[in-house]
Amino acid sequence: MALIMLMLCLAWPAAQADVLETLGERAQRLAESPWQAPATLEAPALAALNYDAHRQIRFRPERALWRGESDFQVQFLHAGFLFGQPIQVFEWVDGRRRPIAFDPGLFRYDDDAARLSPEQRAAGGFSGLRLHYPLNRANDGDEFLVFQGASYFRLVGRGQRYGLSARGLAVDTTRLGSEEFPVFTEFHLQRPAPEDRHVNLYALLEGPSVTGAYAFRVQTTEPITVDVEARLFARRDLTGLGIAPLTSMYTHGDLAGPIEADFRPRVHDSEGLLVRTRAEEWIWRPLTRPEAPRVSAFLDAAPSAFGLMQRTRGFADYLDQEARYDLRPGLWVEPGQGDWGAGRVVLLELPTPDETHDNIVAFWAPDSPMAAGESRRFSYRLTPRWEPPPGHDLARVVRTRSGPSKVPGQSAPAPPDQRRFVVDFKGGALDRLEGSLPVRAHLELHQGQWVEPPQVRPLPEGGWRATFVVAARAEAPADMRLQLRLHDQVLTETWQYLWQGPEDA
Repeated sequence: MALIMLMLCLAWPAAQADVLETLGERAQRLAESPWQAPATLEAPALAALNYDAHRQIRFRPERALWRGESDFQVQFLHAGFLFGQPIQVFEWVDGRRRPIAFDPGLFRYDDDAARLSPEQRAAGGFSGLRLHYPLNRANDGDEFLVFQGASYFRLVGRGQRYGLSARGLAVDTTRLGSEEFPVFTEFHLQRPAPEDRHVNLYALLEGPSVTGAYAFRVQTTEPITVDVEARLFARRDLTGLGIAPLTSMYTHGDLAGPIEADFRPRVHDSEGLLVRTRAEEWIWRPLTRPEAPRVSAFLDAAPSAFGLMQRTRGFADYLDQEARYDLRPGLWVEPGQGDWGAGRVVLLELPTPDETHDNIVAFWAPDSPMAAGESRRFSYRLTPRWEPPPGHDLARVVRTRSGPSKVPGQSAPAPPDQRRFVVDFKGGALDRLEGSLPVRAHLELHQGQWVEPPQVRPLPEGGWRATFVVAARAEAPADMRLQLRLHDQVLTETWQYLWQGPEDA
């Protein structure tokens, strides 16, 4: 094995090598050859570990890569449980790489994991890695970026908790049951200088339909950012490509009640999709937990920016001391150079039995299919945020509620095909207006029917409310767009929502 590793090392470029270029050439060669699934873990005892036992395998912090040499440290995650596909890890120093071999001595095997024999432990491997940096405490490293499972990774900034995930790539995500999950099979880490506040990582992506080379340039100045550059190579014709995919969870909040009795008013990692269009329109689409899969699309000539966001920030809004959903950030995607072209931001909402399952996905879907043998490049910036993105100074949607159309005192039951919506806005110039001014709702309805036109009133504690009633059926859902305006001045972002109505109305 040592001889093989030496030969691989000598085959790679020497000093000043461009790691992304090298990985891109490798990915292109792989795409030109038949698909071979990466090796899986040959350790039944590790694969049989449950969630709790797998978490009892803990990396030894004193063995972290770059410890004592840089403010950055890298810790590794142990294969097992659901993570049965080991990854290869390499460190690059002065243009040359060295493999980082799996060693059970890097880990503690506690409690139930302590029952693993030395042979079973030695049969393991790395399933992922996590970066540490002193974000919140001057002399202590905080975990802020982790890669584990397929092409998933999570990112947080100062004072934030992990919530939603990003992915390297989505393939056929809206074709339920047929989605493909390409995998990061190799990671290449460039050793930072002691004074560096940034670090570069690279990854090789492999899948049955597509391969790729990725660069992640991580900047720890405020705000934390990750600049991603992806070079993709198609093995087959691809019509379901998803660029910069985000994956999140929504079980209940404004537009969906708890699945079962729950003391928590809200349970979600994200509560809305925010899109900034090329025309500088800001669109807010509140999330829900549908009874059946639901796909929404927001067309544009080219992507401007989008993200899954968490706006509600008070602990009392969630009442969860463990999960701390109030500290979970949104993730904002700002496209850079590359083959973006015309397309759409796609939002997929799925039913879910509980909060342990991600059921929300958002990504950019190019209109142009990617043909077999074709290559494309995409670059974008990811920023974990809990404040509005720069440039968004309009009033924002702070609350969306809906219920039966009847009002208190009416004896007749509300028609099941009618729904009352209440949308509250706050911020921007809207907060500086007197309640007597003629603020009006500009509401567009595609399909469905009006029952009551929108009424707009100021709220007692600040902000303004729009209330209206629509009728819709499952076969003709109400697609709604709402802004508040004063004369011709747009005061708010655009609230957009699709209500499908009852099946049997």
